[in-house]
Amino acid sequence: MNTHEYIELEEQYGAHNYHPLDVILTRGEGVWVYDIDGNRYLDCLSAYSALNQGHVHPKILDALLEQAKQLTLTSRAFRNDQLPLFYKELSDLTGYEMALPMNSGAEAVETALKLARKWAYQVKGIPRHHAEIITCQNNFHGRTISIISFSTEPLYRDDFGPFTPGFVTVPFGDADAIASAITPHTAAVMMEPIQGEAGVNIPPTGYLKQVRDLCTRNNVLFIADEIQTGLGRTGKMFGCDHESVRPDMVIIGKALAGGFYPVSAVVADTKLLGLFKPGEHGSTFGGNPLAMAVARAAMRVLVEEDMVANSARMGEYFYEQLVEISSPHVKEVRGKGLLIGVELLPKAGGARRFCEALVKVGILAKETRENVIRFAPPLIIDQATLDWAIPRIREVLNIK
Repeated sequence: MNTHEYIELEEQYGAHNYHPLDVILTRGEGVWVYDIDGNRYLDCLSAYSALNQGHVHPKILDALLEQAKQLTLTSRAFRNDQLPLFYKELSDLTGYEMALPMNSGAEAVETALKLARKWAYQVKGIPRHHAEIITCQNNFHGRTISIISFSTEPLYRDDFGPFTPGFVTVPFGDADAIASAITPHTAAVMMEPIQGEAGVNIPPTGYLKQVRDLCTRNNVLFIADEIQTGLGRTGKMFGCDHESVRPDMVIIGKALAGGFYPVSAVVADTKLLGLFKPGEHGSTFGGNPLAMAVARAAMRVLVEEDMVANSARMGEYFYEQLVEISSPHVKEVRGKGLLIGVELLPKAGGARRFCEALVKVGILAKETRENVIRFAPPLIIDQATLDWAIPRIREVLNIK
C-alpha cells in the first residue's frame, strides 16, 4: 500500500477527530522515525512529550518483552509483583509518599479532581458538593466532560455541554487573580507550570512560588499538571522545580512509560492519597504488571542516562539557535528545556503550512493554537543532530 491508500482508509473508517500531517510512519529509533517509503525524519514532537526517552528505547523494550512473557494483567482484584516496586521507585523519584496509577493523562486529572473534592469535604470542612477548583485560562488538561468544563477553548466545548460545575477560571500568570478568586469554598488551584498545548506559554518568574504561598496561607491544595512538562521535558525533573515549588499533588503521564504503554499517576503524600477507600476510585488496567514493568524501566533510563540534564543543555542550545534565526514570520521564541514554541505573526498564514514544509526537509513538528510551532524532540537529542536541523528550520521559516 502507498501513502495515499493508507490515508484513504483512515479517512473512510476513522473518526476525524485529529488533523495529522500526511506522513505514514512505520518505524522509530531514538530521535528518528521512518515512513513507509524509507524516508527519515527527526521527531520534534515526541508524541506530545510521551517519548522523552526516544523511540523504542532498548532497555524499556526489554522490560516490556520480559514482562509480557510472564503476566500482563491482574486487575486490582489481586496483587502483582510489579506494582509495589513501581510505587517505591516513583516515590524515590518524586519525593512523594504515595501514588495512584491510572492509564491516560485525562484519567489522572480526573483522579486529582476527585481527590481534591474529597479532601475539601473530609478535611477542610467545605459543605458537601460545594467545593470549587480554580483553573487557568488557555489550560489543557484533557478532553473529558469534567475537564472541558473548565477549558476556555471553544473547539473543546461548543457542542459538548452541559458542563460540570465547581470550577472558577482566571488568567494564567496572574497571581492576584488567583488571590481574588479564593473563597471559603476553594478546594484547590490546578495548573500547568508551562502551558504546552496553548502555545508554550511561560508564566512570569516567581508566579509558581506566589501560587504556592497563596495556597498555603488559605489552606488550599496546589495541584500541578506535569503530564507534559514533567519527567525532564523542561530541563528539570518537573516544571515546578524551576522555582523550587512542591505542589500538594502532581499529575504525571506521557513519558512515564517512555511511549510503550499508557501509564499515568497522581502522586501526593499520605495525608491526601490516604483518603481514598476501596471502591471509591479505580481502573481495571491501572497498575497492571505490564504497565508497571515498563514504567519502572522508563524511570530508570531517564535517571541513569542523565536525560534531564541533557534536556537542559540541548534545550538552551536549541533555543539560542532558534532565536538567532532571522525570519519575517517569527514573532517570538519561548521555552524551557526541550519544550520550545515559535510563535508566528498573524500575517504568516498560520503554523500549519510551516509544519507541512518541515516534513519536506525531514523534520516533524506540529502546530498548536494556529500560530505556534512546537519543538519538543526526545531528551536524548545531541548537538550534532540539532546542528543538522537548524539550517532546515531556518530555510522553512523564511518561505514566502
